[in-house]
Amino acid sequence: MKKLLVYLKGHIKESILGPLLKLLEASFELLVPIVIKSIVDIGIGRADKVYIIKMCLILMLLGVVGMVCSVTAQYFAAKASVGFVTKLRRALFKHISYLSYTEIDTLGTSSMITRMTSDMNQVQTGINLTLRLLLRSPFIVFGAMIMAFTVDAKAAFTFVVAIPALFIVVFTIMLLSIPLYKKVQHRLDRVLNSTRENLMGVRVIRAFRLEEKEIEEFDKRNEELTATQKFVGRISALMNPLTYVIINIAIIWLIHIGAIRVSAGVLTQGAVLALYNYMSQILVELIKFANLIISITKAVASANRISAVLDVKSSLIEKESISQNSGSEYAVEFRHVGLKYKNAGGEALTDINFSVRRGEVVGIIGGTGSGKTSLVNLIPRFYDATSGEVIVDGTNVKDYPLKELRDKIGIVPQKAVLFKGSIRENMRWGNNNATDEEIMEAINMAQAGEIVAQKKDGLDFAIEQGGKNLSGGQRQRFTIARALVKKPEILILDDSASALDFATDAALRKALREMPDNPTLFIVSQRTSSIQFADKIVVLDDGEIAGIGKHDELLETCEVYREIYDSQFKKEEK
Repeated sequence: MKKLLVYLKGHIKESILGPLLKLLEASFELLVPIVIKSIVDIGIGRADKVYIIKMCLILMLLGVVGMVCSVTAQYFAAKASVGFVTKLRRALFKHISYLSYTEIDTLGTSSMITRMTSDMNQVQTGINLTLRLLLRSPFIVFGAMIMAFTVDAKAAFTFVVAIPALFIVVFTIMLLSIPLYKKVQHRLDRVLNSTRENLMGVRVIRAFRLEEKEIEEFDKRNEELTATQKFVGRISALMNPLTYVIINIAIIWLIHIGAIRVSAGVLTQGAVLALYNYMSQILVELIKFANLIISITKAVASANRISAVLDVKSSLIEKESISQNSGSEYAVEFRHVGLKYKNAGGEALTDINFSVRRGEVVGIIGGTGSGKTSLVNLIPRFYDATSGEVIVDGTNVKDYPLKELRDKIGIVPQKAVLFKGSIRENMRWGNNNATDEEIMEAINMAQAGEIVAQKKDGLDFAIEQGGKNLSGGQRQRFTIARALVKKPEILILDDSASALDFATDAALRKALREMPDNPTLFIVSQRTSSIQFADKIVVLDDGEIAGIGKHDELLETCEVYREIYDSQFKKEEK
């Protein structure tokens, strides 16, 4: 939590003025019982209407000034807390953006979203309440006790007994509740996870007719959450009755002592009323303080979760500059490369060794889980090879600044992701300065020209989040076009034509082969038809190279490739 306080820089003034104004408001509040005492003892006791009116005006003035101080303090506290969280959220988002795939895989997407949203809101609430109440509540409690001694020292000893008793009750309930509230949050997470899984997988659930099973599972988790909430609710509900019992006993004792001392002429009726008011103020502030501590505890827990992400360092060590390229004849080289994912039991890739000349078309094929995507992810350095070297243009990818390396590469991932905005805005992710002519050239090459032509808005057609208003094939073609707009030296298509029909796939491959820039092309595919005309085909099997060569060669020499081919094309009966 302490590490995060650096983001309060720039809001020091608000962080000081907020609590100070709250203390000023509290000071005015502590004066109210004294004014009421004067009204009762002097104004009513002497039937002095002018004095009563004057004191009432003073009460109104105290109320107005106190309200102004309170509202201003709330403004400063809100400004500081919102400003703090704004900076923190920006820093967290920037930090996550620069983490490697390894750290993102380890942390988990849903967990990072929770930290960016729910945890941030908890921290904001905690900072706001801390600035407003952390000093005010203890100030009122001890201030009321001191003011009570100024009224009557003997009667005020009731406060010395009542306040510790109240503290014991409040903090005991609080200490019992805090771990239970954490348990509630954990069980709430389970309910939310169950809800998220069911909403995302609703088609699968219906396909397997498991609605009743999922409903039962959800009900079970929901009942666990409800039971825990009820249990902690019962404990928390004890706070008001117990504190009111203690306060009322203290008030009864005050009135008893007061009556005796009033009869003896030692104490006035107004003084008894003032002591009563101070006791009531203490009750209210102790309950506020208990709730504040619970909120602060939640905020600290959330802040620690955020801090834990900020403490995660990217495993990618980036160099600021690159030495002069060696002018290698190869665009990409894999030199005995191995890859083992973090916390994995074994290697995903083992001893990958091959080279690709500039302008070559390389097909990569293999069964599910054979390491195809892992292989191409090493070229733009989404992951670092755990052994061996990946060389681009004669230089190890680890020696490149990431921006310079990735500027050379265009990649179309397996999952076609488009962002909310127009077609033009999505295409310019590849090149922010691309003209409409360049965009249309790439779109036509990706066989998506007819899609744009059918839209009355053309390039201004609005794509919804994730491309939900497009079919799977349309999304894939637009993601390919986005990479082509970039005009990369190395283009990687990671199974990005799986939703295309054979005719469109063939037309796309023909257009890619005829590209004027002649980039080095990697095509990852499950279809042998998509890669059979490649200059080189790399066949992977369980993370190892099972064969390298052209289509006809591999049919003769590579059993893995032949099995894949035969599974897709029936042998002609002889």
